[in-house]
Amino acid sequence: MANIDVRKDQNPTPATARPRRDTEPSRMLRALFGWDPFREMEPFFTTPMLADDQYLPAFDVKETHDGFHFQADVPGVKEGDISIQVNGNRLTISGKRESEEKKQTDTYYTYERTYGSFSRSFTLPDGADTLKAQADLKDGVLSVIVPRKPEQQPKTIEVKKTKS
Repeated sequence: MANIDVRKDQNPTPATARPRRDTEPSRMLRALFGWDPFREMEPFFTTPMLADDQYLPAFDVKETHDGFHFQADVPGVKEGDISIQVNGNRLTISGKRESEEKKQTDTYYTYERTYGSFSRSFTLPDGADTLKAQADLKDGVLSVIVPRKPEQQPKTIEVKKTKS
């Protein structure tokens, strides 16, 4: 076993001589750069970041052989509160989710559901047939299907023999 010499400090450092917490180099650098090592542990979208009248439904967008499929979870949104518009190759889906009436006599311990208006825009590729787009709202899930245009088939030109 190794002998470790432990010495008792004859003149301990008084508490007032220790560096203050706000002057520690690591704290100063973190404050200077605004870096928080625990920021990655926070949810990306938290309720305080959202405006009071902003509702952000999550969308799934996929491309299949038949076309382009857009799906969004919009629970509590009525069919008449959704607007789907196509302008050129731009698909815009917007709507609103009405908030429930808050009674003054009720005590809320947490209020995390979001309400308000939303709008999302997607750029469609050239092969999208926007004239045949369809939308469906079922069980709180909005589905928008934009089919592909029929692919251009190569045209065969027959060569005829002319009489001379």
